[in-house]
Amino acid sequence: MDMAKFDRPPLLHLGYRALHAFKAQQGHFPRPGNSTDIAAYLQVVKVINDASANKIDELDESTLSALASQSTANLAPVCAVIGGIVAQEVMKACSGKFMPIMQYLYFDSLESLPVDPIPAEQLQPVGSRYDAQIAVFGKDFQQRLGDQKWFVVGAGAIGCELLKNMAMIGLGAGPHGKLIVTDMDTIEKSNLNRQFLFRSYDVNKLKSECAAAAVTKMNPALHIEARTTRVGPETEAVYGDEFFGSIDGVANALDNVEARRYMDQRCVLYRRPLLESGTLGTKGNTQVVLPDLTESYSSSQDPPEKSIPVCTLKNFPYLIEHTLQWARDLFEGLFKQS
Repeated sequence: MDMAKFDRPPLLHLGYRALHAFKAQQGHFPRPGNSTDIAAYLQVVKVINDASANKIDELDESTLSALASQSTANLAPVCAVIGGIVAQEVMKACSGKFMPIMQYLYFDSLESLPVDPIPAEQLQPVGSRYDAQIAVFGKDFQQRLGDQKWFVVGAGAIGCELLKNMAMIGLGAGPHGKLIVTDMDTIEKSNLNRQFLFRSYDVNKLKSECAAAAVTKMNPALHIEARTTRVGPETEAVYGDEFFGSIDGVANALDNVEARRYMDQRCVLYRRPLLESGTLGTKGNTQVVLPDLTESYSSSQDPPEKSIPVCTLKNFPYLIEHTLQWARDLFEGLFKQS
């Protein structure tokens, strides 16, 4: 539970009950930004609340109005979060190893909305694949999103998820937008269980090229360029002033701290936003770095890595420990495991 929203779950439960009751009465959910529908919905909320044994004394009508206005909305990244939770609970139930969630679970991110209300005309559908997203952020926002130019560094497990979400929300799919993804690694059979953009027939092919082709099928309007150049001091002639001046932001999908620190330094130098993320087993972290607003990735110290990522070990080892681990793995593969 988010302790900053301690009173939110009962309100959301009431709100969802009212949404279903509204649809049963009207034959549709409240329309985006429609004041008449929202007013009628709030009346339904009050009726259900008054008849409830656990009545809420003070209803937060601003939150309920936002819920009503966005009841037909759909955001791919939020769906990914909920889908991950559902998949985890299914695995718990099927394996019998852990207890699944035996109650309602509500997720909200109302703080992602602008402080000033979005005009109702901005929220109306335009007949595009992004209408469910326009219902949340508006037409102008969707246009700006499409014209963004972003650099994705890495096309592994995190890179696949980032590229999929960017394609689904239309980032870089506008007339002036573009995605650039780089990864020097090739696809191995062991990657297929978590790097979902790849298939068995992609084994031994380049990750960046296969990932770009896969997300283009998801959204044919996407403008994406696949590269295989490693980002580092030796390629600063490629990824220099002109390159960073042409992009709006960077999304890291790297598997080692050294490369993350380097990209963080480049983003600080060129004053570009950075979306940093990483995984370790079942754990994960994200960090949004904004120029002049947040601390940079390198401002805090990550704990030392206890295990060496396979991609680093096989393709670009940079520490003596990596070469020792590579030799050990080779020895075990040749003698111990066989």
